[in-house]
Amino acid sequence: MPGSSGTTQSMKKTIGHRGVETTTGETTYKKTTSSALKGAIQLGIAHTVGSLSQKAERDVLMQDFVVVESIFFPSEGSNLTPAHHYSDFRFKTYAPIAFRYFREMFGIRPDDYMYSLCNEPLIELSNPGASGSIFYVSSDDEFIIKTVQHKEAEFLQKLLPGYFMNINQNKRTLLPKFYGLYCVQAGGKNIRIVVMNNLLPRIIPMHLKYDLKGSTYKRRASPKEREKAVPTYKDLDFIQDMPDGLLLEADNYNALCKTIQRDCLLLQSFKIMDYSLLMGIHNMEQASREKDRGGGPLGESVVSEGAVTPDQRRPQPQRSLYCTAMESIQGEARGKEAMDSEDHMGGIPARSSKGERLLIYIGIIDILQSYRFIKKLEHSWKALVHDGDTVSVHRPGFYAERFQQFMCNTVFKKIPRTYILCLIYREDTGICTDSLTLSKKISILFTGTLSGRPDLVPKTPPLPDNPADGEANLSISSLGSTGAASTSPPLR
Repeated sequence: MPGSSGTTQSMKKTIGHRGVETTTGETTYKKTTSSALKGAIQLGIAHTVGSLSQKAERDVLMQDFVVVESIFFPSEGSNLTPAHHYSDFRFKTYAPIAFRYFREMFGIRPDDYMYSLCNEPLIELSNPGASGSIFYVSSDDEFIIKTVQHKEAEFLQKLLPGYFMNINQNKRTLLPKFYGLYCVQAGGKNIRIVVMNNLLPRIIPMHLKYDLKGSTYKRRASPKEREKAVPTYKDLDFIQDMPDGLLLEADNYNALCKTIQRDCLLLQSFKIMDYSLLMGIHNMEQASREKDRGGGPLGESVVSEGAVTPDQRRPQPQRSLYCTAMESIQGEARGKEAMDSEDHMGGIPARSSKGERLLIYIGIIDILQSYRFIKKLEHSWKALVHDGDTVSVHRPGFYAERFQQFMCNTVFKKIPRTYILCLIYREDTGICTDSLTLSKKISILFTGTLSGRPDLVPKTPPLPDNPADGEANLSISSLGSTGAASTSPPLR
């Protein structure tokens, strides 16, 4: 394998194929150093994208989904490949024509794709999770590269025709956007990688991160995970920490749940299960406080400790179409004049039960798990010991239904009308009164609105009976990021 000298030495504790070299502390995968793997990936992608650009564009044919192209990279170079300082390796590209079409659908030009992945060193994410995979992110935050197992790569190849059909019909999806499938082969080892969209941009500080399945069996972050700067919490943690869920404006809630329902139906049809909803939460109030204090690393990542340099310019929106959380549920790509604002950066506006303004970044991950025989055995064994309906490994139909119910009933909820009014009062006074006082304020502020006449402009409130409230400004204010309430248009 490229640059694999010394990799046969003993490793520290490994998770799957991922380990750590004892002498240098560098991450390894199948005993190949991460730096060598990154170099091989960049050399291979640069060559395959360049050679693909010389082929005429045409419609995708069924045989395109099973094509595998291979190129050998000797260390001394050849008439087709450059010389390099790694060991000899072979690079395979799966379904190059089909993936080129996928990239074009998402507005990714060949030169942008190659520039993002090959112009600067890939960044290894230092919080990769328990899958045993290695994750890299491009320096511009656009793409994620993940190592996958042989069975997962094989399953993705089988999925490609159906994936092609679904993407053509429906670009409003939370499913991963696959941009390429490759294999680095050397030293008798095959390292398969997939290039996908980046769900959690590193430039946006994520204050909370969750991996949710809708299961309660052992779905709590471990003590070791909790020691991390930004742990990845799980279902039971969410239920405990956010019993009232995340509150969304009605239109966003309906669009999100409809998208989840459509995605689950597709996954069920392919007998896919054990997938998760990865969710990063950016707390706008907390970020503002951190900025005022001069603390809080502006670009601290939820998945990497790689901080953004202090002299970095204002974060730029991701270029790929349909890649942000808001685009995924709305199905509308950004126009040239309508790039994401600095406040939203592609996140879905939400509120916590305390009224805090949040931006949510979400996507469905780990979809390359088919309900094969081993999964059936795993569920049968767990069901004997625990409640079969609570374990995460379940038959696809039940899994999809439980996943939808958990996301749309427990995790995400519509902002209630009374809660919106309470938030309006909070933004002006910093206090949310008890229900009796709030009802009195509502009757003053929203005469006509609550009686079925939203077209009436709320009246200016009279002087309060309580002198202590005299300094409170009770004018209607916007909900800010949620867009759920404002003076124009009227509150719905």
